[in-house]
Amino acid sequence: MQAAVAQTTPMLPLSAIHAGKNPRTYFDPKEMEELTASIKAKGILQPILVRPVGDAYQIVAGERRFRAATAAGLPEIPVSIRDMTDDEAEAAALIENVQRANMSPSEEAEAAARVLGTCRNDRDEAARLLGWSREVLDKRLALNNLSEKSRTALNERKIKLGHAELLAAAPRDIQDKALDAILANGITVEACKEMLAKIARSMASAIFAKDDCAGCQHNSDNQSVLFGESVGRGSCTNGACYDKKTEEELVKRRDALVDEFPKVEIVRPGQQYTVIKLKVDGQKGVGEEQAKACRACASFGAVVSATPDKLGQTFKDLCFDTVCNSKKAAEYAKAVEEAEKQKAAEEAAAQPAATDAPEAAKATSDKAKVASTAKAGAKAPAKAAPKIKVQIQESTRLKEYRVEQWRKIAKAELVKQPQRNLVVLISLAVCSNINHVSSMKMADGLRKLSGSDVTSSFYDIGIALDLADKLDENGKKTMFLGLAATAMDGISEKNLCSVLKFLEVDMTVHWSLSDKFFELLTKSEIEVLAEEVGLKAALGDKFSKVMSGKKDEIIKALMKVDGFKYEGCVPKCMIYPS
Repeated sequence: MQAAVAQTTPMLPLSAIHAGKNPRTYFDPKEMEELTASIKAKGILQPILVRPVGDAYQIVAGERRFRAATAAGLPEIPVSIRDMTDDEAEAAALIENVQRANMSPSEEAEAAARVLGTCRNDRDEAARLLGWSREVLDKRLALNNLSEKSRTALNERKIKLGHAELLAAAPRDIQDKALDAILANGITVEACKEMLAKIARSMASAIFAKDDCAGCQHNSDNQSVLFGESVGRGSCTNGACYDKKTEEELVKRRDALVDEFPKVEIVRPGQQYTVIKLKVDGQKGVGEEQAKACRACASFGAVVSATPDKLGQTFKDLCFDTVCNSKKAAEYAKAVEEAEKQKAAEEAAAQPAATDAPEAAKATSDKAKVASTAKAGAKAPAKAAPKIKVQIQESTRLKEYRVEQWRKIAKAELVKQPQRNLVVLISLAVCSNINHVSSMKMADGLRKLSGSDVTSSFYDIGIALDLADKLDENGKKTMFLGLAATAMDGISEKNLCSVLKFLEVDMTVHWSLSDKFFELLTKSEIEVLAEEVGLKAALGDKFSKVMSGKKDEIIKALMKVDGFKYEGCVPKCMIYPS
C-alpha cells in the first residue's frame, strides 16, 4: 500500500538502495515488528532520504523504514533524493536519527561525538544542531567511555541510564567487573554509585603527587586505623579534593606543552572525533609536503587525556580540525591516483607500438594496482609525485603580529613616498576611509612641530589654524604626509594590503628575523620556519640537537648561526598578498 504518499514523490525499487553509515546499531525486534505491521496496513507516510552513489542510492536517513518495507514485502519505497558529500551525508544521518529516532543513549553518545567533531569541538553548536541542552550533550558524550560490554547492556535495556553514566566514569576493566555484579545482584543505581565511588578514586591510580595524602583522614588506608573499619583499601573518600587535584595535574601537564605546540587541550570522553593523528601516508595520509606545513598550523598540537582508561597520558602530533584533515587526505589520495595514471600513460607511450596479449593484460593489472594504491593513500614514487595545494590555518598571535608589522611598514613608506602618499590620501577619502585619520596623532604632531604648550584637545579650529599656519614648509609637509600615515592604524587588513601593493613595498628592506618573532611561535612552528628560511640547512647535523632543547634555548641558538643573514630574511608567513 503506497497511497499514503503524494503521487509526486519519487519511488525507487528496494533493490536499488543500500544502507549508509547509520548511527543506529540496535533495532529493537518488537518495535520493528510494529513498524512492519503499520507499513503493511498504511504504507510509508514519509519518504526516506537517499543520495546517489554510483549506479545505486545510499540511505542517509530512514533505515528503519527501509528494513520494515523490505520485511513487509514492498517492491519499492518513496524517497527524497539529494546530492550530498560523504561528510554531509554522515552529519545529516546523525542529526536526523538523534532528533527523530528512538535511539539508545549509547547510540546517541556515538552520534553526539561525531557531530561534535564536525563542529570542531564547539559544544554549544553541537547541542544546538542536536536540539539538546548542554547538560544533556555533556552527559551523552561521557557515555563514550563505556566498555563494549556495558554499551551492549545499555542498548539491550539490561541496565538503566543511571547505571551507564556511573560506569562510564570508571576504567573499562573495572566497568565489566562492576557490570557483572549489577546484573547478578540487581544492584540499584544509588548502590552502584557508592560502590564505584570507592573504586574510581583509587590512590594507586591517582596521577597527582600523593605527599599530602599520606596522613589524610580521607585516605581509606588511614581510616581503618582512625575509625576501626574502612570503606575499602587504598581509596579516597573526599571526592571533591581528589577530583580537584586530578584536574590541577591535568592542567599542569597541558601547560607543560604550550611552548611545543600551537594547540594543546585536555580531552574528555566523547571528544574522540575532534582530533586525529597527523599522518603522511596510508589511510588518512595528507602527503609529506602538507604534513610538514601542518606542523605550523594553528590546529596542530597535542592532548592530555582525561578519560579514565588513559588518564593523564599525553598524545602528540595531532590535528584538531578533522574536517580539514579529511579534505586534505582526500585531495592527496586523488593527487596520488592522478600522478600514477600520468606516470603509467607516459610509460605506455614510451613502449613500442606493437603489444601482445600478455602485455595488454599486464597493463590492465598495473592500472588496477594504481587505483588500489590511491585508495589506500599509499605514498607515490618520486617520479609520480602528486601535486597538491598546501594550506594551513595560522595562529591568531602570528596574524596579529604580522598585521602590526605591515602597518608600521606602510606608515614608513608613505612618509618616504610623497607622490604616492597623495594618491593614497585621495583614495582614503573616495572610499570612505578618511575617518581613520587619527586626529589625536595629528594633534600630537602639531604640538611637537609648533612647540605649542597647548595640552587640551583642539576643539577650536581657530587654534589649530593659527598653529598650523605658523609652521615652516617642512613642518607643513610633515603634517600632510602624516594624514595618510596615521590612517594605516585603522584601515582593514584587506585595504592595508592594497596600500602595501600600491607602494611596492619590499619587505626585505624593512624586516629581519628576530628573537621577538620566534617567541611568538611554538617549537613545532619554529621547526617548520627554520627549515623554510634555511636555518636548518645552515646548522646541518646540529639542528636536531638544537630543537631538542627548551624553547628559549632553541631561539638563542637559532639567532646566532655563523654566516646566516638575518637582515632581509622574510618567511612566507610575513609576506603580504600580491
